[in-house]
Amino acid sequence: MANKRQLTEKQQKFLDVLFEEANGSLVEAKKLAGYSDNQYTGGIVASLKEEILARTNLYLAQSAPRAAMAMVGALHDPTELGIKEKMMAAKEVMDRVGIIKSEKIQVETSGGVMILPPKHSEKDDY
Repeated sequence: MANKRQLTEKQQKFLDVLFEEANGSLVEAKKLAGYSDNQYTGGIVASLKEEILARTNLYLAQSAPRAAMAMVGALHDPTELGIKEKMMAAKEVMDRVGIIKSEKIQVETSGGVMILPPKHSEKDDY
């Protein structure tokens, strides 16, 4: 596993607040981390791209239990207002964290024909 790179105090703070107080807002996270208003937000994001993606995956994984609860909750109250959208969002979260529904294919046949390899005769052996 690769070593974690050293982040500045501001970079670490930016990552810490991004999915908490900043509610995913890059500009708000920049302010909360103590960056200047003149600091280009895109530059901060570019320098922290890998860390932001890792934190995003972690955030989605932390949201997976809620998504699962929403799906099961739809069984209890299928008439809930907005349930269709809620189910679609829950499905997307589950898909993104790798929890996918399994599909089973059942194949049924009747009166099929089986093709076997040709028989060898004793003449073929000489």
